[in-house]
Amino acid sequence: MTLRVRWLGRVPYREAHDLQKALFERSADDHLLLLEHPHVYTLGVRADMANVLVPPASVGAELCRTDRGGDVTYHGPGQLVGYPILTLPGKRGGSGMADTVAYVRSVEQLIIDALADIGVSANRLPDYPGVWIGERKVCAIGVKLTRGRSMHGFALNVEPDLTMFSHIVPCGIADKPVTSLRAEGCAATMKDVVDAISARAVERWGARSSERQDVAWQRGSAPTGLALGARKPDWVRAPLKLGEQALGLKHTMRDLELVTVCEEAGCPNLSECWSSGTATFMINGDRCTRACAFCLVDTRKPFPVSPDEPQRVAEAVVRMGLSHAVVTAVARDDMADGGAAGFAETVQAIRRRQPGCAVEVLIPDCKGDLESLTAIFDARPDVMNHNLETVARLQRLVRPSAGYARSLATLARAKAAGLVTKSGLILGMGETDDEVLGSLADLRAVGVDIVTLGQYLRPSADHLPVARWVEPATFTMLKEAGEAMGIPHVESSPLTRSSYHAREAAQAV
Repeated sequence: MTLRVRWLGRVPYREAHDLQKALFERSADDHLLLLEHPHVYTLGVRADMANVLVPPASVGAELCRTDRGGDVTYHGPGQLVGYPILTLPGKRGGSGMADTVAYVRSVEQLIIDALADIGVSANRLPDYPGVWIGERKVCAIGVKLTRGRSMHGFALNVEPDLTMFSHIVPCGIADKPVTSLRAEGCAATMKDVVDAISARAVERWGARSSERQDVAWQRGSAPTGLALGARKPDWVRAPLKLGEQALGLKHTMRDLELVTVCEEAGCPNLSECWSSGTATFMINGDRCTRACAFCLVDTRKPFPVSPDEPQRVAEAVVRMGLSHAVVTAVARDDMADGGAAGFAETVQAIRRRQPGCAVEVLIPDCKGDLESLTAIFDARPDVMNHNLETVARLQRLVRPSAGYARSLATLARAKAAGLVTKSGLILGMGETDDEVLGSLADLRAVGVDIVTLGQYLRPSADHLPVARWVEPATFTMLKEAGEAMGIPHVESSPLTRSSYHAREAAQAV
């Protein structure tokens, strides 16, 4: 069993909760998620609302009920939140109070030891859970144990706005003040504290095996890569052969005024797929509100969505006689639902016109809005695809408007809704093989059924350079490793894209 440590940056509370719930329920590994939350007050199962002294919205905070122990507490920027999702040795099948108390004590000790490593002397107080500096609380603990598996964890005040605690009775304790490392004179940065906690966690929980990946602490600049005109290896050269069937499909698309991602994204498999009578429809217009560093799609201000677009897509599916249709979209952050309604309506339109056709959707994250995502899930697509795109470290560089944790949470939510889930990564943008293996483990941990891995091809001089040409043997190794982890199907080759062999992959699972 491997301990997988992840620094995820700033993650909304509900997204983090759904992610850790998926890891708790589905993963065979142990995990330590380290992150910050936007301003939020959370209520444990025994919380007293009288301890919430002001309406949270009046101070710019959410209020969330949750399934951990304890009363009300605050999370926000400058506070390190840690969620250990662990299978505790000898605890499988029982989680009595004695087990819970022992586990809380072990988490407290880990924090005390880590703080000592950065020069801070911390302690316990009798009858009060958490970690203290004198009689000032610096770290709250709130956990849940079920059948020997842990959820929730700790919240360590590094340098948060301490006035946010004045709007509640923290943990229901009225006579004990809250403090932070910075208020106590400690100059350690958040990264220093994350490093100290991670090292102690590996020592305590990762004795067999461990690995750590961080979302980049700062965006940084693009790495040096291959020159735009550098000769491509033969294995990434796809021949262009537009036969009669492919030209007929092109005519259908133009006749119905539809857009394909095959053309817009410059897919290297256009000839192969179009010649076999398949294509990926792109809805909600052809202009994206995000500017990902790898993508060729137009990023000018988008036009309003055409209300009859779902019907036109369905008509194209009928004319082409498709048995498996793929529907994707640009990101539409300008729309309240992120474009979710377009997906739902298109799935429904295809089902009405071509009942036997399987429908796969490749969706943006809809800004993490659960209501919008649920509208898509409720349409019951046969495959629900959302791409992780790259490893944790490169997320802020490659797709600055998205997030590693948000994408994992989106996939976890789709799986919880009972859907077949799919995701993909583009290789050759500066990642290492070990980082890819870590991302494959994360995708498997949230229950993803199908993964695609393909080579990045730089679309223009304005886009991220190609950092390496990934050898075909490496793609084979990663496919075998992913499937050995338990991913039912991994499509992995230099020319693989999200919709490549989509019908075959769906049938395989």
